[in-house]
Amino acid sequence: MHADPRRQRQEALVGTLAAAALDGLLVTSRANIRYLTGFSGSAALVAVTRGDVLLVTDFRYDEQARAEAGAVARVEVESTSVWDRFFKELATLGPLAAVGYEAHALTVQDAERFTQAGQAWRWMATKDLVERLRAAKGPGEVAAIRGAADLAGAALRDTLPRVRVGMTELEIAGVLEGALRRLGSEGHPFSTIVASGPRAALPHARSSRRVVAKGEWLLLDFGAQVDGYCADITRTLVVGARATERQRALYELVAEAQRRARECVRAGMTGRDADALARDVIAARGFGDAFGHSLGHGLGLEVHEAPRLSKTNADPLPVGAVVTIEPGVYLAGQGGVRIEDDVHLSATGPVLLSDGRTELLELV
Repeated sequence: MHADPRRQRQEALVGTLAAAALDGLLVTSRANIRYLTGFSGSAALVAVTRGDVLLVTDFRYDEQARAEAGAVARVEVESTSVWDRFFKELATLGPLAAVGYEAHALTVQDAERFTQAGQAWRWMATKDLVERLRAAKGPGEVAAIRGAADLAGAALRDTLPRVRVGMTELEIAGVLEGALRRLGSEGHPFSTIVASGPRAALPHARSSRRVVAKGEWLLLDFGAQVDGYCADITRTLVVGARATERQRALYELVAEAQRRARECVRAGMTGRDADALARDVIAARGFGDAFGHSLGHGLGLEVHEAPRLSKTNADPLPVGAVVTIEPGVYLAGQGGVRIEDDVHLSATGPVLLSDGRTELLELV
């Protein structure tokens, strides 16, 4: 029998609480709640202390919370005020002086409840206590991300034969999202980006009613979700014609940079050095200013999480992280190319989780 990874995560968090001189942590981030307890509902408050894990939710999630989290948390269900019930139960967890809360995940309105709850606890703002634990993925997490990436690749292969000149970006997004759902994606981790022609130069374009024309770039950035874990993939192709020499040269530059980064990235190198693996290739050809975003980001229960592969991150990338590798070159008024795959930073080197099919596709 393997130990429940949720128990191991809770124990690791208790260790960080001790180091921060905290007696407990109020967890309100939905991703962090799922990571620590398995509960996937939309409303819960969780307290982790040195001796207990408490989860308070409302009547909508009675059965679900007990089924998902009952083995690793004390589940309390409240039909009126979840906050009132939380404070009442917190008082039963033994003497707690300093209790942390997730400053990024708690509204000011909810933080004001602390003063209304009385002087029993001293509330301390914390940052990224659980997120830092989440950065290194266990085998089950890596398997879920690989499953999501496999599903995303299959959805793209189902979609491409149906893409035609004259379709709108939104129509293409609909076909792709339908394929993702049909193949078993639990949701869309972010709004699918379909950007054509000059709009492919917008790194975070929204899919629009623009009609795709012959010979244009078509950029597809999409994700899938399996067991709560996300994949994030981008492919750029040419629709309705063969690529021009100029298009082919631009594509090959981005593909070379992406290939170098996904093959050479390693746990232990800084986020800055990882970013440079692709950036140096692009800058050497004179397109450095056209690659404005960072190389990539962590991937897990959220589509953007630690660590960051960026020129501002001097911290080493942790062993076990799963990251995106997504260089791009964007030329205003003309279009752009981005290629993105998902990579596990294992102890022995990078392991590609998505299909890595980055040859230039021409849909003619």
